[in-house]
Amino acid sequence: MGTEVKARAKHVPISPSKVRRVIDQVRGKYVDEALDLLHFLPHSAAQPVTKLILSAIANAEENFGIPRDELYIAHIVADDGPGVMPGKGWRRRFGGRGRWRPIRKRSSHITVVLEERD
Repeated sequence: MGTEVKARAKHVPISPSKVRRVIDQVRGKYVDEALDLLHFLPHSAAQPVTKLILSAIANAEENFGIPRDELYIAHIVADDGPGVMPGKGWRRRFGGRGRWRPIRKRSSHITVVLEERD
């Protein structure tokens, strides 16, 4: 086990379930291999995950002097962020019997941990 480098993206306006589809494919891979894979994924969540991994790589190179080819994704997770609060900001769609239902606008907090492979 080497040095841990963390990066976090908060309030990403994509639901966590959609982000988890993407991060499950890159978990445990070397960072260059993960970035190549993310480049060709059709999901919209691939772009913020790519930016986050690039940020973590920059942190590792600048703050710890770890070369890029020794880094791998040790831990990556997408948690729930805040949604639209109740009140005037709610979006709605019509429901049964003349009522309405809220449209849930979800967001995510994505955390990535890179480690140096020996």
